[in-house]
Amino acid sequence: MKFESQLLKGIAPVVVLEILSRGPMYGYELSQAIEERSGDVLTLGKGTLYPLLYNLEAKKLVKAKWETVSSGRKRRYYSITSKGQGELAKQKAQLQELTAGLNLVFGKAFSPA
Repeated sequence: MKFESQLLKGIAPVVVLEILSRGPMYGYELSQAIEERSGDVLTLGKGTLYPLLYNLEAKKLVKAKWETVSSGRKRRYYSITSKGQGELAKQKAQLQELTAGLNLVFGKAFSPA
């Protein structure tokens, strides 16, 4: 099941920060990791992902650097900053509270993992 774009838009920054907390990635790699880790439920196309990354970079939650790979191509790798780690922890705590509230409303276990 694919989610409505507005719902995904609200959760996308924390998803990106969570994936980047595991190590630096370039855009396409990050997009693939999000799809894979979510069981293909969450997808971020280029038109959504890159503006989001630029926004997170402007807020100093992620940093980016260009690297040349073995093929000679340049890739922009993104990594989470310490400020981003703090924001991630805050957002995850809020998601846990939201999950608890949804559990009360729906009467079954939701798990944001």
